[in-house]
Amino acid sequence: MLIWVRRHPVISGLLAVLLIAILYKVIVPSAADYEYIAEPVTRGEVSRIVSASGKLRALNTINVGSEISGQVTDVYVDFNSPVTAGQVLARIDPTRIEATVTQARAQVDLARATLAQAEASIIRAETDYAVQFRDYERQRQLAEKGFVSKAGIDQAQNALASAKASLSTAKAQAQSGRAQIAQSTAELSSAQLDLSRTRIVAPTSGVVINKLVEPGTTVAASFQTPNLFEIAADTSRMQVEASVDEADIGQVRVNQLVRFTVDSYPDDTFVAKVGQIRKSATEAQNVVSYLVILDVDNKDGKLLTGMTANVEIVTGTKSNVLRVPTPAIRFRPRKDDRPEEDTENSLDGKPGQKRATAIWVASDDPYKPVRRVVTIGLVGEDFVEIVKGVKEKEMVLIRTKNLTSEDEDEDDLASENE
Repeated sequence: MLIWVRRHPVISGLLAVLLIAILYKVIVPSAADYEYIAEPVTRGEVSRIVSASGKLRALNTINVGSEISGQVTDVYVDFNSPVTAGQVLARIDPTRIEATVTQARAQVDLARATLAQAEASIIRAETDYAVQFRDYERQRQLAEKGFVSKAGIDQAQNALASAKASLSTAKAQAQSGRAQIAQSTAELSSAQLDLSRTRIVAPTSGVVINKLVEPGTTVAASFQTPNLFEIAADTSRMQVEASVDEADIGQVRVNQLVRFTVDSYPDDTFVAKVGQIRKSATEAQNVVSYLVILDVDNKDGKLLTGMTANVEIVTGTKSNVLRVPTPAIRFRPRKDDRPEEDTENSLDGKPGQKRATAIWVASDDPYKPVRRVVTIGLVGEDFVEIVKGVKEKEMVLIRTKNLTSEDEDEDDLASENE
């Protein structure tokens, strides 16, 4: 062997280098192409959140319409105009209704004149009746003494009956005249009411949030009242109509704290509270949801009706508790780094119920984490409460990072499937 080596020094050197490389590869393990990312166990607040979305609505929105038909001649307000109760918003052409009022007023005057004639006829008929009555009494007294014939008595009696009938007729005409006055007065009041309705007024103070009419528009109020304006009575208080999935509605209670954002102010978080839970379900594309009404304070006036609200209803909160990031209770290391007796993590149970599960705690060997059975309490979106099983500041594994690519990270589910 030594002789061959001396005769072939170059080949011997190459073989020696190759042997050393093989031994190094066998003895010294290769560097791993991944690493585990860990975060410490901290103490703080854990909140359970129900997410939903909805629309902002004014607390009291009033539709202002018209009860008469006609052409709009004037509009005195615009979008966002503040109005007070009784303020004129628009006017409908009153020409036709003014003519109706004039005609009804003339009918009232005619009825009153007819009544005056009837009352004059009553006076005349009463006078005639009195004269005929006295004449009849004289004729009757003379007939009893034999100075007047039977025919004279009959003539006086007929004249008295005719005068009495004329008086009754005059009284009936007067009663008819009074009824005609009442009817004409009612028609006049109706016409005057229609004339007043040509002025569209605000029923309450507020802000005009929608205008549906312009000068020259023809309003047809036949079977239903057309809406001309929408007035938000009080924009300092608003409400969000949020749709909550049926799977989460059982956690929602009245007066729970709510946080929400709107796209117009992405950096601002607004606060509300649950005011009402509607029990009527809404189904869309086989998804059942329930309407939850949220009361919102809008004193600064930043929120506008129709904005989309991204809602987070806080259904449970605990302060100053041990907590770990939520991914820690779902994470599992790679199979080669787990003990053979490892079992699946479990999150079965109702939200907020205390139950046991497993998390992985970093050890001295970064690729040999320790499985730790813990009791969890409130499960939030970002953190999970740990009742017992770990100590504060211990490092828990939350995900796996792939070192073969600079921008590629493997999440806990991907590592669990390997």
